[in-house]
Amino acid sequence: MPPLHGVTVVDFSRQLPGPFASRELLRLGARVVKIEPPDGDTTPDGWYRALNDGKEVIAWDARNEPQPEVVSSADVIIEGFRPGVFERLGVQVPRNAILCSITGYGADGPRAEHAGHDLNYLGYAGVLADTAPSLPPVQVADLAAGAQAAVIEILAALLERERTHTGTRIVVSMTHNAHRFAAHRLTGEPVPRLLTGGVACYRIYETADGRHLTVAALEPKFWQNLCALLERPDFEPRAFDAELPELEALFRTRTQAEWLALLEGNDTCVGPVLTLEEAAAELS
Repeated sequence: MPPLHGVTVVDFSRQLPGPFASRELLRLGARVVKIEPPDGDTTPDGWYRALNDGKEVIAWDARNEPQPEVVSSADVIIEGFRPGVFERLGVQVPRNAILCSITGYGADGPRAEHAGHDLNYLGYAGVLADTAPSLPPVQVADLAAGAQAAVIEILAALLERERTHTGTRIVVSMTHNAHRFAAHRLTGEPVPRLLTGGVACYRIYETADGRHLTVAALEPKFWQNLCALLERPDFEPRAFDAELPELEALFRTRTQAEWLALLEGNDTCVGPVLTLEEAAAELS
């Protein structure tokens, strides 16, 4: 039996963070009912299906209709409006339900009511400082700082409810949680730009066919193994050099597949940069 069998989740959110969170709860066995306005959710069709297939969907005109009946039996309610909007809808939350609000900047504070998206939250969180103006390829604030954090808090609240028999209100701030992902770096960096291409042993390298390899040989043993297989022992003392053009040139002499045949699985911490389609096939 799935771990969340018998748990009903009512999701009033749209776009990405809330629906991703409720999709994870659905994967764990919860019944998920998505409440949408009469004109629906404006999420692009492909993304919408990926996030919401398997959920029950109810259209609700909040101005002219009573709240959906399922709300009264909800164990978990998720909403992603700006602070105060959900309250103005007049939804009656059951006493023993967990209400989770996924917000950009928290329930209060100077930016609480500001509009925002993933990029704004990451910018305020300090996460983009090393890589700006480059943009991240995945919505870290939406999916990790927002959706996954919400799932963690919801699961903890369900456990707490077993003891107290009462619900609770959870407020998730995507900006604050995104900052937590990088806050350990405030104590100082072992090497400048260690994680963003500032050292030779932790970088992405281009291959002869225009593909790329990930090299993450941070520990000496992995870097030594890599240098040995490359037959370049002279690289060993240069693991943390800011530039190693000889290694860049070397990786451009063979294709990605050829390098993987030599290096992958040999304790070198070398791997490919796959396309999304390739990754889906690899991980299926």
